[in-house]
Amino acid sequence: MDCAVTRPAADAPVAARSDVVVVGGGPAGLAAAVSAARGGASVTLLERYAHLGGLAAGGMVLVLDDFADGPDEITVRGLAQEMVDRLHVLGLAVYPPPGDRLLSSEMWQRWSRWGLFDLYAKGPEKSIVYAVAFDPDGWKRVSNDLVEEAGVDVRLHSWYSAPIMFGDTIGGVICETKTGPQAVLGDVVIDASGDADVAAGAGAPHVEGSYMVTTVFRLGNVDTDTAERFEHSQPAECHAVNRMARRILGGSWAMWWLRTPLRGVVWCNCPHMNGYDGLSVEDLTAADREGRKRIADLVEYVREHYPGFENAVVIDVAPQIGVRQSRLIEGEYVVTKDDVVNRIHFADSVARGRGYYTPYRAMLPQRVEQLLVAGRHYSVTPEAQKLSREIPPCMSMGEAAGTAAVAALNCGVTVRKVDVAAVQRRLRRQGADPGDIPSPRARRARSTREANS
Repeated sequence: MDCAVTRPAADAPVAARSDVVVVGGGPAGLAAAVSAARGGASVTLLERYAHLGGLAAGGMVLVLDDFADGPDEITVRGLAQEMVDRLHVLGLAVYPPPGDRLLSSEMWQRWSRWGLFDLYAKGPEKSIVYAVAFDPDGWKRVSNDLVEEAGVDVRLHSWYSAPIMFGDTIGGVICETKTGPQAVLGDVVIDASGDADVAAGAGAPHVEGSYMVTTVFRLGNVDTDTAERFEHSQPAECHAVNRMARRILGGSWAMWWLRTPLRGVVWCNCPHMNGYDGLSVEDLTAADREGRKRIADLVEYVREHYPGFENAVVIDVAPQIGVRQSRLIEGEYVVTKDDVVNRIHFADSVARGRGYYTPYRAMLPQRVEQLLVAGRHYSVTPEAQKLSREIPPCMSMGEAAGTAAVAALNCGVTVRKVDVAAVQRRLRRQGADPGDIPSPRARRARSTREANS
């Protein structure tokens, strides 16, 4: 349709006013809100769904990857690790102990069906590393605990609609709610939407990328011990069954099912579906419908052919479609694939993930003041984003954004002018690793790259 209507003007009553406004209650937004609140700022956290957690909970991305660079070096700490510690106390997080983080057939058989291995290693058996399988409802519960303890004002069912601009400075956002539009004002806004909704609306330069989408699901009533015995005792037959399962799904990781902390429940990070725009209502609707068809066909097949899955049932399909890439801001620095793959270290690094470093400049949109970005939509090329979009580094970015916001407010400067070294020191004191100290395997960024020229 080419026609359009003019939307009538409407007042937006001010529903909240705080030092920091965070848009998006996923992993990055949670970390941003909690770190800012713990730093002494008043914080409002806006989330469109009925719960916190984003893709970790609503999208059911149930393995935390990119925590470590190989079996020995853990690179993401801080709030991401605190989340794991709290989930572990509840019995809702599983990870390999240090002694199991190595390359061996014994460890592969013990941990591979949890998905806790080096995703980027070559060969049929990969090294076991520090990664975490967790429960999505547990994530929601711990998220609620963290924001409540920190004193964050959480506003669920609040769908970001538009920025509130004063010239080139953002001063809050408009949200759509069941009662109509509401204004939420703040001195610093952090865009943790995952799609750069705020940055794009405020006029920040950005690009649009595309990657596969997924309707993640879980199956219950699965005898995982029997399924794993089949895999190890009859590898050829199991390979044939898994190959057909992946064909029915139309695309998946090599291991289309993984164990979870809940007995008899497996996690399926599939089907992979290409050609869908993560910003399009029509495409997201079609992807959800297509994904559910493939899931139904898969369940029918594995009940008949996969030992251990005879009584399998779908217990849930993620309410949030797994969009991996959409808008990416073009910030003061654009992270490249070379930066990620070759462990390029930046003097202004404030976050880490696996072996790579995120410079503070990659969280600063151009042309908009008092706005920070944290999450998969940071300033990065589409190719590099595919290698640097996992949940732990997004939480690391969020913690850095919240800390930087407080530092700017305390010093009376804009977030663009904040003392990055002071932010790095504060993150260290909080138990995070901002990447200010390069690992022995890191490479120094060339001066031209540091200057982004």
